[in-house]
Amino acid sequence: MGEMVEFPSNGTSGTGYLATPPSGGAGIGLIVIQEWWGLVDHIKDVCDRFAGEGFTALAPDLYHGESTTEPDEAGKLMMALNLEKAAKDMSGAVDFLVKHDKVRGDGIGVTGFCMGGGLAQMLAVQRADSIRACVPFYGVIAWPNAQPDWSKLEAPVQMHIAERDGFFTPDAARQLEQQLKDLGKEVELFVYEGADHAFFNDTRPDVHDETAASTAWTRTLEFLRAKLG
Repeated sequence: MGEMVEFPSNGTSGTGYLATPPSGGAGIGLIVIQEWWGLVDHIKDVCDRFAGEGFTALAPDLYHGESTTEPDEAGKLMMALNLEKAAKDMSGAVDFLVKHDKVRGDGIGVTGFCMGGGLAQMLAVQRADSIRACVPFYGVIAWPNAQPDWSKLEAPVQMHIAERDGFFTPDAARQLEQQLKDLGKEVELFVYEGADHAFFNDTRPDVHDETAASTAWTRTLEFLRAKLG
């Protein structure tokens, strides 16, 4: 089990959920970015799962204590998110993790889901100095004016996309994949047949796909260990 921690965030402070390896040793550093629901128990559980696999995982609380289970409210929270503040919170989380005594190696990774998948990609661009691997799950960049400058991306990217996703479609993902390849970036894309948006979220039986989630989890661990381990 992890714990809530506080870290500096550009003159103010941010909070997040930190999970460390049960062995007590140092793990591979990983930022985990929330879905539009907020820093809910599912995201904390994902951090715990990563910790069990030898990672030191930190999920910054981008809504600062707010969360919801209602889609309409989640949409409002996402669209009301102050991207400048969120960027500072995520950057503060990066700095906190890079310096943490429970993190080993040179550089850290980032993963995220839905809104968090989009923000994970944005963070990989903004903090190319520290992010060495990026794994977005069905990553939606919902803000029209927030498209990253992909030319600044340094980290290899592994994208996990649902075949039936209406938010970030396979076609859109393939376009981004090609854009990154045209820029000489390292990227791989996996599309999960029959799966829908949020297939990794096992607290949502309406969309959870156990087979797709298990395969994506294995691929994610292998990718992060290869790039960061």
